Amino acid sequence: MDDNAGIRRTLEILLPMHFEAVKAIPSPATLVASLEQFRPDVVLLDMNFSTSINTGNEGLYWAGEIKKMVPEVEVVLFTAYADVALAVEGMKRGAFDFIVKPWDNDKLVEVLTAARDKARKAKAPVIPGEAKESMFWGTSRAMAAIRRTLDKIAPTDATVLITGENGTGKDVLAREIHARSLRSGKPMVAVDAGAITETLFESELFGHVKGAFTDAHTDHVGKFEQADGGTLFLDEIGNIPLHLQAKLLRAIQNRSVVRVGGSQAIPVNIRLICATNMDLEQLVREGRFREDLFYRINTVHIALPPLRERKEDIVPLAQMFLERFARKYRRPLTGIAPEAAQALSAARWSGNIRELQNVIEKAVILSEGTILTAKDLQIDARSGSGMTENVTPGLTGGLPRSGAEEERLIREAVERCNGNISAAAKMLGISRPTMYAKMKKYGL
Repeated sequence: MDDNAGIRRTLEILLPMHFEAVKAIPSPATLVASLEQFRPDVVLLDMNFSTSINTGNEGLYWAGEIKKMVPEVEVVLFTAYADVALAVEGMKRGAFDFIVKPWDNDKLVEVLTAARDKARKAKAPVIPGEAKESMFWGTSRAMAAIRRTLDKIAPTDATVLITGENGTGKDVLAREIHARSLRSGKPMVAVDAGAITETLFESELFGHVKGAFTDAHTDHVGKFEQADGGTLFLDEIGNIPLHLQAKLLRAIQNRSVVRVGGSQAIPVNIRLICATNMDLEQLVREGRFREDLFYRINTVHIALPPLRERKEDIVPLAQMFLERFARKYRRPLTGIAPEAAQALSAARWSGNIRELQNVIEKAVILSEGTILTAKDLQIDARSGSGMTENVTPGLTGGLPRSGAEEERLIREAVERCNGNISAAAKMLGISRPTMYAKMKKYGL
């Protein structure tokens, strides 16, 4: 699918020499019909179709739509060199690979053949995907101490509070605790508490009965009930408004919930794990977090160290990510060059493990050799960070504890990204739902 007639004619000559059937279309207007009638294994998808728009976002959108309509069809993005960053984003969203224009015929055929083979394998019985990300302990003293603590508390039902900067792996540690608990055979339900709007807070956590409010057409089971017998993980708990904290405390103390619009107390048997990047003790002193709730969730406190305090783990982590993404993106990479390892160790990693993972993923996708080089990493030497964007210090690695400072940084991120909320959230190292919740909080 390409709007350039010359490119379509060229491919209609080249590709039938290697594939059973080829169909060329100029725009998304006939895409749905073509998918239904032609039933392709692979779609070679241009990134732009409108002469007035040259952002590449059309390609990302249609790649997503194709995967929704026919998940077994593989998408290969067809892009100009300037859109390589977008193509990398497309691969993260499910595209098989990308080809840069002007293209090499042999490379094009090689990629399309691999995509076709993968698509045909998908028609076989489904094979379970890769397991959830597992905990990487490394060799630092701080992580060794945390591991000893986890050995003691995992088999119990003790409530755990995990703190640490954004990107340090709080959610991964929570899953590790659940996996090693006596509740591992039951569900672990994760909730981004900072992303739930105030009006839906009770309904999301405690559920509601039919007719409780407009559009409540059926009964709804809340997160507490969904986690019954297992673990409830409340992330971003420091962002819950003060007046809603009392309702949360009541449910935790009573180990029961009352659905919105209902009157019956429903018992729930859960193990509670909470996480935050905020200083809850400071929030208690400021009157922004209930002291009784703080003590209720703080039976065991685990503080995850930032990556800059466990430098000996940076290169092993990078190697682990390299192997994972080399398998995912079918790259022949096996190791990290010495100068690349040195650059990784010297970087600040303000976004911690999440930032390191993103840098390695992009480097693996763009690399053309068998060893990851410093050039592949594209680390900004001026800032010593893996973030190549022009980021103001303080915009990554976790939002500050001061409300005024947090509001300032959110405003600045939105302005820098020209109103693109997704990009601003990524710059700040937070999820998009959390970003929207914080913007609503500050009236932005």
